Amino acid sequence: MKLDIDLNRENGVPLTEQIVSGVQEWIRSRTAHPGAKLPSIRQFAADNDISRFPVIEAYDRLVSLGYLDSRPGSGFYVAERQRASMSGQGASDPRRAEGESVHILQQFNHPGESLKLGSGFIPEAWRDMDSLAQAIRHVSRTDGASMIDYATPLGNATLREHLQARVAQLGIEAEASQILITIGASQAMDLLMRYMLKPGDTIFVEDPGYYNFNGLLKLHGVNLIGIARTRTGPDLDAMQKQLQLHRPKVFFINSVYHNPTGTTIAPPIAFRLLQLAREHNFKIIEDDIYADFQSDPTDRLATLDQLEHVIYIGGLSKTLSSSLRIGYVIADHATIKDLADIKMLTSIGGSRFAEAVTVALLERGMYRKHLDRLRRRMRDALGATVQTLEMSGWQVFENPSGGKFVWARVPHIDDAGRLVECGAPLGVTVAPGSYFRPNGEPSPWIRINAAFANEPRARMFFEAAAALKP
Repeated sequence: MKLDIDLNRENGVPLTEQIVSGVQEWIRSRTAHPGAKLPSIRQFAADNDISRFPVIEAYDRLVSLGYLDSRPGSGFYVAERQRASMSGQGASDPRRAEGESVHILQQFNHPGESLKLGSGFIPEAWRDMDSLAQAIRHVSRTDGASMIDYATPLGNATLREHLQARVAQLGIEAEASQILITIGASQAMDLLMRYMLKPGDTIFVEDPGYYNFNGLLKLHGVNLIGIARTRTGPDLDAMQKQLQLHRPKVFFINSVYHNPTGTTIAPPIAFRLLQLAREHNFKIIEDDIYADFQSDPTDRLATLDQLEHVIYIGGLSKTLSSSLRIGYVIADHATIKDLADIKMLTSIGGSRFAEAVTVALLERGMYRKHLDRLRRRMRDALGATVQTLEMSGWQVFENPSGGKFVWARVPHIDDAGRLVECGAPLGVTVAPGSYFRPNGEPSPWIRINAAFANEPRARMFFEAAAALKP
């Protein structure tokens, strides 16, 4: 069958969005009955003379939203049991935020061998696979129990001592007993949300900010208030205006090498932010997941505050291995005790094996050598990316001093959805700025991972996007 959907290439709406809307209307009109088969991806693309990429993304999104069922080896069908959101019910349920899971999954699930220019990962070739393999063999030989047993509630004691020494270099004074190992920083955030917030509470977040965290907050039924991120940190004048209207329990901030803008909070902003936290009695959760990308440490909020109003989150997944999933929380003793209890109730324990492998990498100096190489590569990649973007006519939000990300836009393009659509035929996927805003507001910016930005397809994309008509 052929779907009669009118696709308009001139109206500025991405083809993916048009396909999603068109199929939704087709199903809602009752023209299609549950179980009706849709055209294959290839057939739909041929019928409409378009690339397969927007069709793949649209079908995946429609499956996530409950409109379609995917039957491997057979195709896509109108869902037999449709979600309440299709009839307009439950649209305000934070656990059913439209497209939320799709946004997160897109960095893992791109078609074919697409260039993941907007992803949050570093390339496999940049990882230290040999050292990882050596550490795994070492632990397998010397600590067989780690392959079958749970970790202790707080996590490996030796690992916590290593982390204590690492944060001491940042000026954060904490005992090893104030450190809780988590399954990545995402679990750390989830534990804190369970511990600190209840549905209906208000939390301030950065705008733009980490979209996975925003989705987690919505899952907990929390009210999000966005505070604009400037080149030197959060806009505290805007925050003060919001403090006159709201009483936030928490402000979440990615202080160093901010995701997605790549900026780092300036000392005057940090001091003033801590003053506001004391005056208005809210906690600050400082996400420092990119700390190890920084060669010359700058003061953290936790350094200036010494964990009185600040809870500190870190991790090794972004630099060492996403598979090992090592994150951690540092806070006062009472908070850590309660978080450990919640961790036991929700996941029993972490991976003793992953924690032991991480200890081996740290103790043998492998991680230190890997970081030295990684920092150099990222520094070179960032410089080259900014230069390429500016030569191609792009605008860069701020020239980052480190980390992975460049926040950039084409000056005459107001909706980054057009940039996403521009990249699809070239096999390039990017993350539009709307994904990073608290409630998905439109944005002209996109996040670019510099580790992938100097490949030929990326340069072709930069030039093609800059040539788009207003």
